[in-house]
Amino acid sequence: MLQGAHTAIVTPFTKTGAVDFDRYRDLLNFQLENGIDGIVPVGTTGESPTLDHKEHMRVVEETVKFVNGRAKVIAGTGGNSTQEAVDLTTEAKKLGVDATLQVTPYYNKPNQEGLYRHFSTVADLGVPVVLYNVPGRTCREIEIQTVARLARHPNIVAVKEAGGNVARVKQTLDVCDLEILSGDDALTLPMMRDGAIGIISVASNIIPKEVADMTHAALEQSWDKAQAMHDQLIDLFDAMFIDTNPIPVKAALAMMGKIEEIYRLPLCELNDADKSALCTVLTKYKLIA
Repeated sequence: MLQGAHTAIVTPFTKTGAVDFDRYRDLLNFQLENGIDGIVPVGTTGESPTLDHKEHMRVVEETVKFVNGRAKVIAGTGGNSTQEAVDLTTEAKKLGVDATLQVTPYYNKPNQEGLYRHFSTVADLGVPVVLYNVPGRTCREIEIQTVARLARHPNIVAVKEAGGNVARVKQTLDVCDLEILSGDDALTLPMMRDGAIGIISVASNIIPKEVADMTHAALEQSWDKAQAMHDQLIDLFDAMFIDTNPIPVKAALAMMGKIEEIYRLPLCELNDADKSALCTVLTKYKLIA
């Protein structure tokens, strides 16, 4: 079961642009010390499109080694090419990940039958699959009836809902019994009220304990407690999306002294106005002085 709070962790880079594995291990330690339930490396937040194959698998390998069973590892191994997803997933399976996150193939816009065949082919490899529905980035939604078909595969175990549509939680649970994880921090609580079992979070990069505590309160059906936490954190959740993810969260981590503020093109820094707004929010939450 993949319930709880999982961090879609950033990939830190050095000033020369290489993956900064020393800082990465520090980030992993920060997550584990603060009660996070899972780590999701090399997803969208991990800038997977700009990591080459060797770097991608090294990040997964370092994650599995460092976490060492103390939390789940759900590796991002998707792609818009089924063969690429198969190759990445095959290697991740060998490294001992708990599950893989499979993004909807992007840019080439497959139809629903193509999506079904794509995800089924990856699931046939034998490692648990979390479907990743994020139409805002992929131009394709995994339709509910396709999710229902895919749910019959024994290795397809969950779906990450990042389309901003809370109604899909109940719609999905009406037709199958897949686990559902929110893909949007601001929608975690409403989705969990409708039956989701947790979050793959961006904000938990900077506030792992708070996100974990809110998620755990919801799992315990302590709704008033969870709602109070949500209300307290909502401005920070919103601030993580003042620009394209992961730009704001990496900027925040840099302001907190945890990483260098380095991106790989085509991603780049926040503009001055957004950086000032982010600084104001982080100051409000006492994450920076």
